[in-house]
Amino acid sequence: MFSQENRLRHEKDIKALFLKGKSAFGVLVSVKFYPNRLGVARFAVVIGTKVAKRAVVRNRLRRQVREIIKKYLAEMKPGYDVALLIKKEAIGKKSRQIEEELVATLKRKTPLLP
Repeated sequence: MFSQENRLRHEKDIKALFLKGKSAFGVLVSVKFYPNRLGVARFAVVIGTKVAKRAVVRNRLRRQVREIIKKYLAEMKPGYDVALLIKKEAIGKKSRQIEEELVATLKRKTPLLP
């Protein structure tokens, strides 16, 4: 679980992110990001029922992605709201494979990781 300050929880913030934010796409994950006026980066991990019908599978993927983000949080540029949209291809992948793809997408296509 993210710390309280790193959670993107309010519906109005999430709607603004999806309306105004920029996107970056990878094989396993898509990223929406938008600058906020706070000194911290806030994250939401989104996995729909179209990705996996079973909540057990969705929750496992969500936990894996949260741990990856916590691992790289110190290196990330603060001041962004970020939504991580997990794709169906991520099901059954090892945590290391998801981490490599997520980090590559963040480095290549977003200003979040140097």
